[in-house]
Amino acid sequence: MSVRGVLRAMPTMLRVGFAESVAYRAEMFVWVLSTTMPLVNMVLWMAVAKHSPVGQYGQADFVSYFLATFAVRQLTSAWAAWIINWEVKQGTLAMRLLRPISPLWAYMFDNIAGFPLRLVVAVPVVVLSVVLVGADKAVPQHAWQWGLFLLAVLGGWAITFLANVAMGALSLFTDSSQKTMEVWMVLFFVCSGYMYPVELLPDGLRAVINWLPFRYQMGLPVELMTGAHDLPTALGLLARQWAWVLGMGTLALGIWKYGVRRFAAFGG
Repeated sequence: MSVRGVLRAMPTMLRVGFAESVAYRAEMFVWVLSTTMPLVNMVLWMAVAKHSPVGQYGQADFVSYFLATFAVRQLTSAWAAWIINWEVKQGTLAMRLLRPISPLWAYMFDNIAGFPLRLVVAVPVVVLSVVLVGADKAVPQHAWQWGLFLLAVLGGWAITFLANVAMGALSLFTDSSQKTMEVWMVLFFVCSGYMYPVELLPDGLRAVINWLPFRYQMGLPVELMTGAHDLPTALGLLARQWAWVLGMGTLALGIWKYGVRRFAAFGG
């Protein structure tokens, strides 16, 4: 389908996706509960920093960092890998492939349609952070900081979604790509800044993490939200993030296209 056709179909797919999000809001609530690890980490790191700062982080800094982490996690999450695995197993992907629009567009719009409900969770947490530690630590203070933060959130979501597509498409070659997804999630927890600020890691390990995609999924948007970088540093990190978006997009589309051809050749 052409780009014009996708744009015509987009409002309908967004409405359907939003209706499904509302219909399955209980599942979303359970998912939100599963993302509360930053709140646990906040309490732990506050205890560590009770008597003296840890690196450049005092107690208030840990509060702003982990509340921002919780909010950003709501906005950058994707679940396409699980959907693709399920549809391959159940055989329903074959029905999707018969439609005039690529399933990838459907997965993307389904994910985007859930944003309003995720904002309902994220915004109160940001407001709480402002109340607890002040706006100067909780949110960007200048227009350029807001712009770069929003761009980083979009980039973080894009990396996450495209990685999900790539891993989900691996199920077209194997019985399941669940194990690959689990390994990715472990690396995400360790390397993204989700469990602790990346700045607290040793220089050598941080240098390695800077070349991996995980920090750009989570850590970078959080850092820009809390004002951790000046403009030149932020632009350099954003350039790396969007290089990963391009690379992950190329990888995801390549695996998907080859996998679909293989899927069709074996009868779907």
